[in-house]
Amino acid sequence: MPSVSRRTLVQAAAGLASVAAVGSLSACSDRARTLTLVRPGSPAVAAAELSRRVPGRRVVSARLTPRPVTVDLGARTVDTWAYGEQVPGPMLRARAGDLLRVTVDNQLPVETSVHWHGLALRNDMDGVPHLTQDPIPAGKSFDYEFTAPHPGTYFYHPHSGVQLDRGLYGVLIVDDPAEPGGYDDEWIVVLDDWVDGTGRTPDQILTKLQQVSGSDGSMGDMEGMDHGSMMGGSMMGEMGGMQSPLLGSAGDIVYPHYLLNGRTPTDPVTLSAKPGQRVRIRFVNAGSDTAFRVAVGGHRMTVTHSDGFPVAPVLTDALLIGMGERFDVTLTLGEGVFPLVASAEGKQGQGLAVIRTGTGRPPVAGVKVRELSGQVLLGTGLSAAESARLDRRSIDRRHNLVLAGTMAPYRWTINGKTFPDAEPLPLVQGERVRLRFVNQSMMFHPMHVHGHTFALAKGGARKDTVIVRPMETLDVDLQADNPGQWAAHCHNIYHAETGMMTTLSYQARE
Repeated sequence: MPSVSRRTLVQAAAGLASVAAVGSLSACSDRARTLTLVRPGSPAVAAAELSRRVPGRRVVSARLTPRPVTVDLGARTVDTWAYGEQVPGPMLRARAGDLLRVTVDNQLPVETSVHWHGLALRNDMDGVPHLTQDPIPAGKSFDYEFTAPHPGTYFYHPHSGVQLDRGLYGVLIVDDPAEPGGYDDEWIVVLDDWVDGTGRTPDQILTKLQQVSGSDGSMGDMEGMDHGSMMGGSMMGEMGGMQSPLLGSAGDIVYPHYLLNGRTPTDPVTLSAKPGQRVRIRFVNAGSDTAFRVAVGGHRMTVTHSDGFPVAPVLTDALLIGMGERFDVTLTLGEGVFPLVASAEGKQGQGLAVIRTGTGRPPVAGVKVRELSGQVLLGTGLSAAESARLDRRSIDRRHNLVLAGTMAPYRWTINGKTFPDAEPLPLVQGERVRLRFVNQSMMFHPMHVHGHTFALAKGGARKDTVIVRPMETLDVDLQADNPGQWAAHCHNIYHAETGMMTTLSYQARE
């Protein structure tokens, strides 16, 4: 849906002139009608930000300039949009409690925004156009200013259309002042699926997906459609295509390249260390339609953090990372040259990095790693560390989020409706809220909630993004401690853009 149409619909539904909450309050329950909407600019949002301030905090300043660029991916040079001269964009780093001031100078030919993925920051800085802020027009700038409350591995990207599927993303690390350490080095590994500048743009792909069927549900304009290189989901599933034994239908798009730190496997990045060193790897899946199965040849990994929060350590051969998820792992390195492989789950292709601690030939682009076929861990298989557990208390409010969709027409829904027509999910500050994700589709959905972390039920990990597998029901609990209007959506960017999004809508008692 074009952003101008979305803006018109959202503002009409909420009756606001500028920054608005999505949906009509008249559609909420009787209880919700007696409450007042907590808007992004409300005193409650400012008070929550004030409570995050800590003595002696620093001010960390940065500037991001999204613009058209030409970047070298290793195998080829492409024209794309990015925040700098390379992909990923500039890494931002702060300590928990620091104040971040980031100026975004939009030199793109279109509107944009920046969302700070995973951070429980102030609502008016969350970067969702027409929900928490007006979009940043072409040629204009916007100043983001917020406290970084929790340590962890995060990233930033637009929340405008399918811009994420270009080169517009970068990593944000929030360090723990009390970090216990226990490792000798740290590597940041960013995974991505890449199509921009290879003859198609993400916007062209989205248009083609939406043109697959006519208004009557029949197959529409198929001229020029290359199902083998573009389509996925149930259509490819029937043809024996993108299928995963762990995830079911593994995506809607086959990408020509899969990147690790902005490089293709034919010209990979090299990560250097000494034999016997213990390394912390921070994994970020910045992909738009692809989960990655990651492993290091000849090594096992210990998972220590998920989406920024510590977990009970688990040793595994491989780790499955959905779009928007982040995991920290540690491993002790042997001597030699080893492949770090990020296999596109259910698809053909992989990302690659070379780990070098000694002499030896580098692995070839299509190297096979035995560990990928060993024990594979998902975020739903982790338990929260004791320090990351929510306190035990009764549930005050429950919401079901029923996930469904079709490939023809290309339409993805929450509770039977597409954004912005989906009814907001009301909650009140101080409540313990249970969200029940009910996946009624044959495709996995990495569900992401803005402004909060949630706890997987029964002691599971603290996360903000979680894979919900086909026909699975998954319960998560969150503490309603960050007032405002918050997006909740699938982090398959094509699903979100065609409807799989709703709003957690804080309301205040009159």
